[in-house]
Amino acid sequence: MQNLNRLFIRHGFLVEEIGEGRFDCRKETEENMTFLLETLDELFVAYSFGHGILRIEEKELDEERWLLAVDVSYRGRTEMLQFGPGVDIPGIKHFDTYMAGIIRQLNRVGLSTTSCCDGHEKKLPAISFTRDTDMETGGKVLTAIGLPKIHVRNHSVSIRVPRIQLLDAAEALSTFSPEDLEKGIEELKKRSFLMELERSLSIDGESGEEDDIRDWVRSKLVNHVDSLEVDSKGNILAVKVYGKGRGPVILLNAHLDTVCSFEEGREIIKDGNIWTSSSGILGADDRAGVAILLETLKRLDATNFHGTVKCIFTVEEEIGLLGAKGVDADFLHDVDAAFVIDRRGTGDIVTSCGGYEKFCDESFGEFIEEIASSHGLPGWKCTAGGSSDTRILATHGIQSVNLSAGYYHEHSSDEYLDVEGCLGTVELLMAIFKEARTMRRVVRKGERDYKVLRA
Repeated sequence: MQNLNRLFIRHGFLVEEIGEGRFDCRKETEENMTFLLETLDELFVAYSFGHGILRIEEKELDEERWLLAVDVSYRGRTEMLQFGPGVDIPGIKHFDTYMAGIIRQLNRVGLSTTSCCDGHEKKLPAISFTRDTDMETGGKVLTAIGLPKIHVRNHSVSIRVPRIQLLDAAEALSTFSPEDLEKGIEELKKRSFLMELERSLSIDGESGEEDDIRDWVRSKLVNHVDSLEVDSKGNILAVKVYGKGRGPVILLNAHLDTVCSFEEGREIIKDGNIWTSSSGILGADDRAGVAILLETLKRLDATNFHGTVKCIFTVEEEIGLLGAKGVDADFLHDVDAAFVIDRRGTGDIVTSCGGYEKFCDESFGEFIEEIASSHGLPGWKCTAGGSSDTRILATHGIQSVNLSAGYYHEHSSDEYLDVEGCLGTVELLMAIFKEARTMRRVVRKGERDYKVLRA
């Protein structure tokens, strides 16, 4: 299911949400509004429309049903039609189904296009830009919004992604302004990450009630992994092989549940890099960890990492690590090392529970400290911590650590999140992946001592 405002953005409609169920459509063309209302009629959605304002009672719609409704006959047949500065933008029906959103957002921020094709699942999606478009800027923007695998030739770009990922890219680009294009790639990537972080903090899901957040995470993962399943306990298990897979097997873990439900009507308050909740918990334990892992997977697509990444998003962590305890041992048998993102603060590399229950050999924690230091990420230090899914992974003989996710005062109304701390954890994980082969040698060297220690 998709929130209506996000759904409209993803599919190219330039309407503005001005209140719950109310959309200002006065900037949209008559042709596109006709198509939008026809689609709502096709899906039997109750609405009223007058004086440029659209009112809809339903809050969400199933995107699969929406895709079927908007994929009308002969759609996109005029996709080679020229458009750009001084030329009227063709209606949404002129664009392929998966391309309308991103094209309209690219033109909105000033990256003018001339033609496009979503590939029809037979070839790569492609976009052509006007001759006066700065393609260096265009490439940076496409990378920042989650399309790292691009090939630029003259003023045309081919994109090596499943076409459904173009919808995510349109949504990410909707947060950019024309002025943002003057900023560097890291700032653009940060903007995209913060949008997803806020979304993860907006979906309720206390222990035992994780359906909505699980569905959202699955919708994000499907574009970045090779296999995806939900096990009998409700955990998400995913696998992605990079390159030829001839490298380490690394496990990434975060938990989906929050300690209690979000209070109705609460808002996320942003004061610079510090985010809080207007009422009740913020839920950064562990939604920050969830967002960090999703961002890491997105960025890995643009690297030369060779190996395998396994992901576990667990349920019911807050009530006794129940999801982690139910993970099938077969999924874990070949893992070289595990990184859990579920620690308060910034800079902690948790290597034990209370100093007595070891999660890894000492050399593994020290190696992570060295990686952080050598990659210009100061402040990361090994320490003892509390209970987390790391305890369960360690019982399988996997050398594991729990990394800070940037939140403080979890489980209380005083909870807050340092979003720069979240980004610091993403950067550390990316540095670890750069040193993955060396890491595997360190892990294997200390493996015998660790197994003796656990025994």
